[in-house]
Amino acid sequence: MAMFGYMTDIETVEPIDTMEVEAEGDDMLSLLFHFLDEWLYKFCADQYFVPREVKVLQIDKRNYKIRSIGWGETFDLSKHPQGTEVKAITYSAMQIHEDPAPELFVIIDI
Repeated sequence: MAMFGYMTDIETVEPIDTMEVEAEGDDMLSLLFHFLDEWLYKFCADQYFVPREVKVLQIDKRNYKIRSIGWGETFDLSKHPQGTEVKAITYSAMQIHEDPAPELFVIIDI
């Protein structure tokens, strides 16, 4: 959600539609990369979908697969303020920490 917060004010997004995203990786870092990249694709190149909320439905840490759903709507400049364009997800300094609480660190290319 932090990534979408750069692109627009997600408080202006209404949860009127849903979109599912699935991703696979070779390890947890690549899974995180592909997960974020798939959501970025839904916003930038596919249907200009911006979620207000994203929920992980299933995560398989052994086979590095994730399935998620987002509630939101198609981005509309007359309704949603334009923020900073996110060009890409990067591996640069990407980190996943699980203890004491799950925490992710990702740098995005803007």
